[in-house]
Amino acid sequence: MYHIRKTKTSSKATAVQVVYYLERKMIIAKHIGSGHLAKEVEILLKLAQTWIKKETKQQGLFDKTKNQSSLTLLDKCEYVGFRYSFIYEVLIKLLDHFEFSTVGNMLFHDLVIIRIIKPASKLRSLELLKEYFGISHRRQTFYESLPKLLSLKDEVESLTVKFAKKELAFDFSLVFYDVTTLYFESFSSDELRKNGFSKDNKSQQPQIVIGLMVTGQGFPIAYEVFAGNKFEGHTLIPVVKNFKDKHKIPTLTIVADAGMISLENVKALEKNALKYIVGARMGNISLKTISTISNELNCQDGATLRIATTYGDLICAFSKKRYRKDKREMGKQIEKAQNLLKKPKEVKRTKFLKTTSKTNCELNNSLIEKTKLLLGVKGYYTNLDTSVSNREIIEHYHNLWHVEQAFRIAKNDLETRPIFHFKEDAIKVHMLICFMALAVSKYMEIKTNKSLQQIVNLLKQITDARLFDTLTNKEIILRTKIPEEVKDILKKMGLSY
Repeated sequence: MYHIRKTKTSSKATAVQVVYYLERKMIIAKHIGSGHLAKEVEILLKLAQTWIKKETKQQGLFDKTKNQSSLTLLDKCEYVGFRYSFIYEVLIKLLDHFEFSTVGNMLFHDLVIIRIIKPASKLRSLELLKEYFGISHRRQTFYESLPKLLSLKDEVESLTVKFAKKELAFDFSLVFYDVTTLYFESFSSDELRKNGFSKDNKSQQPQIVIGLMVTGQGFPIAYEVFAGNKFEGHTLIPVVKNFKDKHKIPTLTIVADAGMISLENVKALEKNALKYIVGARMGNISLKTISTISNELNCQDGATLRIATTYGDLICAFSKKRYRKDKREMGKQIEKAQNLLKKPKEVKRTKFLKTTSKTNCELNNSLIEKTKLLLGVKGYYTNLDTSVSNREIIEHYHNLWHVEQAFRIAKNDLETRPIFHFKEDAIKVHMLICFMALAVSKYMEIKTNKSLQQIVNLLKQITDARLFDTLTNKEIILRTKIPEEVKDILKKMGLSY
């Protein structure tokens, strides 16, 4: 049986020890520490009782405080580092809120979390999980689980749409679509990774094309991966039709930019009972029609006009602010063309020059005239009837910036590209992880009205200091006090703290 012993030291302090007797000899099992003040000795005595209970489950005969709080002496502790466990706990709760925790494995969920906090390659992500949270995963586990993870795309999208309906009042009436390109740190192409028109100015490197669909708030609800040489206009119908069929939507209105419009797409949209608002390339319209539009709008700020065409109704709007910008840009282009004409040997392709022979160029006056008529004019095609006003249609189209913002978050904050994977399955799972991270990130931004980086930086301020108690051989965690600003963020996201 252990006993607690107090004895005076040469410095006249009181030493507290845990001892036991063997063959009438006293043996010191643990030296707890020494103190000069009565309060210090009292703490040492309680620590000695705690040590005895831990080692032997031995209860003191007159101990009435069975549930007393544990006491720790800092001079008996070793600092072993810190972790960002708080932000991990917050993001785990958000994955549960999305019901994402019901799909995939823990490594899959952890890769989504670290993509939000500090995006990196898969190998570096595993290192960061260990460094930030003390979580260890085998690298090979990711590649072994690829076949199962690959099949989760439809389920993840369904959970995301379910979440958007419940938390963000999404009703399928209006969706926004756009595409972007993601390049690879490689110069080798294959069936998926192909060279094409790069929006990242990486035309020499293979890429993939991503079609993304978002709500009016910019919350992602569906995506698709296409080969790198796929023309963006050919991605619209497969993505939108699949979304409509999957969720059994009678009809919806899709908003997209001018690259999506073609007679083929217009016919396909009509065939599938889909409404659309699509940007118009005004330069492709005949000079006669442009003259009519210019005369009708008459440079009146805010004026609109609706004309029936083979692409649907063409709605045109005039803006004085756009007029000033367009005129300034046109002036620069004409000046550039005129300067090039003065140096025939340096002539190269530019907007307002046309080639008359192998060696001669001249100003393209017909194009200049056409461009002047279009100064300040923006066009939109739609098959919505006149019950939806011209102004409403224009306002819907202007909300297309939400898709562009989602791409910026994905490319910059989540560092979706460049992609370091080379096999198709790994590439598609990488995109699934990025899509989930984008959904969680965008939800946090919508609810808090703060950027993803602001939220991550605030949550990372809450750290856990790790101390090792040499008396009890236990690790003690001391968490930073949660500031009111962080509490407010959690409250807005519907999380307790």
